[in-house]
Amino acid sequence: MPIALEARLSLWAIASLIASATLAIAIARLARHRFLEPDDRDPSHGQNSHIALGLQNQVQNTLEQLVLAVIVYGAWIALVPVEWGNAVVPAAVLFAIGRMLFFIGYGNGATARALGFTLTFYPTIALAIGVVAALVIYLAGL
Repeated sequence: MPIALEARLSLWAIASLIASATLAIAIARLARHRFLEPDDRDPSHGQNSHIALGLQNQVQNTLEQLVLAVIVYGAWIALVPVEWGNAVVPAAVLFAIGRMLFFIGYGNGATARALGFTLTFYPTIALAIGVVAALVIYLAGL
């Protein structure tokens, strides 16, 4: 029995909101830092502290990952067999956990943030591969 478009859109919205919460957290962390640190309040003067630059990089990286994830979540929900559609929710939860670990490890180098990156990126890529496979199967008429 096909899942109604409304249910699919709801699933996409839930997964997207879970992942999007991490961008809100990243932005809030940078805003809090700027509010509390007078030297970093005006980023236009070009002399951001190391901490402000790190927080800005985390916002940018999270935004990049989030754009990819939300697009892939939508494609997954629209194109794979209905029985697999719910896989976006655990992927989004892994995304959120991964981002938190990425934030925690960020200041300690690439090795410290690797697990966070892995949990953020690879579930999204796994879904993307699944979408491509579903398209190939569909186009091949299998």
